[in-house]
Amino acid sequence: MTELAYAEPAPKTIPGATGEWELVIGMEVHAQVRSESKLFSGASTTFGAAPNSHVSLVDAAMPGMLPVINRFCVEQAVRAGLGLKAKINLRSVFDRKNYFYPDLPQGYQISQFKHPIVGEGEVLVDMAPGVARKVGIERIHLEQDAGKSIHDMDPALSFVDLNRTGVALMEIVSRPHIRGPEEAAEYVRKLRQILRYLGACDGNMQEGSLRADVNVSVCKPGQYEKYYESGDFAHLGTRCEIKNMNSMRFIQQAIEYEARRQIAILEDGGSVDQETRLYDPGKGETRSMRSKEEAHDYRYFPDPDLLPLEFDQAYVDAIAATLPELPDAKKARFVTEYGVTEYDAGVLTAEVENAAFFEAVAAGRDGKAAANWVINELFGRLNKEGLGVAQSPVAAQQLGGVIDLIASGEISGKIAKELFEILWTEGGDPAEIVETRGMKQVTDTGAIEAAVDEVIAANPEKAEQARAKPSMAGWFVGQVMKATGGKANPQAAGIMVKRKLGIE
Repeated sequence: MTELAYAEPAPKTIPGATGEWELVIGMEVHAQVRSESKLFSGASTTFGAAPNSHVSLVDAAMPGMLPVINRFCVEQAVRAGLGLKAKINLRSVFDRKNYFYPDLPQGYQISQFKHPIVGEGEVLVDMAPGVARKVGIERIHLEQDAGKSIHDMDPALSFVDLNRTGVALMEIVSRPHIRGPEEAAEYVRKLRQILRYLGACDGNMQEGSLRADVNVSVCKPGQYEKYYESGDFAHLGTRCEIKNMNSMRFIQQAIEYEARRQIAILEDGGSVDQETRLYDPGKGETRSMRSKEEAHDYRYFPDPDLLPLEFDQAYVDAIAATLPELPDAKKARFVTEYGVTEYDAGVLTAEVENAAFFEAVAAGRDGKAAANWVINELFGRLNKEGLGVAQSPVAAQQLGGVIDLIASGEISGKIAKELFEILWTEGGDPAEIVETRGMKQVTDTGAIEAAVDEVIAANPEKAEQARAKPSMAGWFVGQVMKATGGKANPQAAGIMVKRKLGIE
């Protein structure tokens, strides 16, 4: 696989009263496994159902109910680990993580602690063409989701919806390698992209399928590098965790505020308390939620109802053989195979559906021309209309037909844009539309010559100016295009104008 070369970005710095400060950020991303049933029961995971309509006896923690592992969820976790170039552990253990909350019927969460299903991996976070940071993945473990408490339906009562209880989550824990708010948002975006390519998670942040807990601390310049090699980041300041972030924009805003809050405390001679905080988008600030729990606070112990999860390397290899081409590899291939820029390749591969559409358009055609039409015309219009590529009124075959007509000289770029508009609003076959509506480009040199003669004769002063200043010939070409309704071949018109003006 060809890889694109990159340089690491400089860390984000924030000026304080005593000098510059740097950020140290680690993230715990909870990704809902794309499965029709829950991790330990057969209840549906469909989003948006009536409250408490997708709850089995296991989910509700009825006495005597025993969990049974969902094999497909295990497979999806292994796929995610392989996609993140991580070590797959052939033996892992489910633990009980004990805490009380009204939407946790069991009084504990089935999770993994010391022996997760996936070990160390990495993600390459793109910041700009040729600039990226490699963020280490510490682990991925499988766990149950909790339910949902609803506090805004009644002024005096809270309600509990257990539909989400028991849904399979992959908790993806990063190393504290992220150095700024923008990097944090791009890390989540890249993680979401990879998981969507794999089909392991739909990445719908609005529905809560992907949400992040962000750990933030600050340090003085030079300290991070001192502890990076050893991995001993405990000396880089007390971290605070911001819970349940489901927006890239809010992630950036929360980190920026939290870093400045900690800097103000430290420069005032105080100390930062390790705690869990929530971000209030309305006020643009974080607020304390509770003191930060440590592992011993949860009294982890192996779940007595579940045997250790064991599989062999052949099982992992079989899953690896089904992996699709992932974003980094596809992006590098687009640069080399289609000759597009790294930036354009990034746009085209942002979503797996976008990449497939582009390849269908580019098949057997000029890659740069295909990229130009897909990105600027199609994606531009889709964004304007608030549509995804799956809802595009213009199919890949139709857009490819437009490019073919340009390449053959039958239509000009201007006519092509008019044709695109017709395809968008009415549909149809591009070649038939051009034929039946008389949109073909005028290539008859006699007709073009007549138009050029007419324009020059009507503008004698401009003609003299153009003979003195040849760059003005472009004005005459524009007038010829206007006179022919945009149908004249612009290259032929340009040659004819120069010849008639005697400025070749």
